[in-house]
Amino acid sequence: MRRLIAVPCEGETLVATLDDAAGATGVLIVSGGNEIRSGAHRGMAMLARRLAAGGTPVFRYDRRGVGDSTGENTGFLGAQPDLVAAAAAFRAAAPHVTRLVGFGNCDAASALALFGGAAGIDRLLLANPWVIAPTDDLPPAAAIRARYAVRLRDPATWKRLLRGGIDLRKLVRGLVRLSRASGEVEGDLASRVCCAIDGWAERVVILLATGDATGQVFAARYRGAARIVRLATGSHSFAGSANAAELQAAVREAIACTDDAGAATCSSSSS
Repeated sequence: MRRLIAVPCEGETLVATLDDAAGATGVLIVSGGNEIRSGAHRGMAMLARRLAAGGTPVFRYDRRGVGDSTGENTGFLGAQPDLVAAAAAFRAAAPHVTRLVGFGNCDAASALALFGGAAGIDRLLLANPWVIAPTDDLPPAAAIRARYAVRLRDPATWKRLLRGGIDLRKLVRGLVRLSRASGEVEGDLASRVCCAIDGWAERVVILLATGDATGQVFAARYRGAARIVRLATGSHSFAGSANAAELQAAVREAIACTDDAGAATCSSSSS
């Protein structure tokens, strides 16, 4: 059964949604960017419904200043109190839940890595963690590099270049960006997020969309030992039925690894 819950947070109110079920492991979904709790194309609402139908309770919320919640939107780096309040409200509304899996995409993944411990979360599934903000209207260098690697192997690209079908100014700007790429992802945020992820050790799994710019930037930066699962898609939000099914399977695996019965079978090896 789905119901709305009002969550107090530092004098403001977070509006949350609980899809209740009988399971002892619950999933706390954190929205990325300025997305409301239903997610892109209602993807997180549909994921919650499917998980709950299979016995897993799911809690979603709008952080302060986003969607139905009151207050000022201070971005994901200011959202620790929201995450802590949401996790506490989840446990209070569903007292049979004894373990929490945190799932978030983009900067929500980064927020979970940084603040999930303070919220008492037991395991993380982080999709396309956000580690750097672009400085202009071009994609990040890691994304440009990945795209060029594919396109330059395609004979059609060279034909388009010879026929004038490629914007040479944009090409030059991309090459300039690549020439400066060595230090681009070495910022404080990237270091903080990657270090935080490693602090979760075997209790975290990274889910990357191979064709997504945000996922590519993270892959270029991260050198830790966390398990990485790669999905062959360019959809940042895992839109479409096939991507949604793969995402659901990854969440269910995280749930199984958190449950007492299944934890012993989970591996931290990369894929």
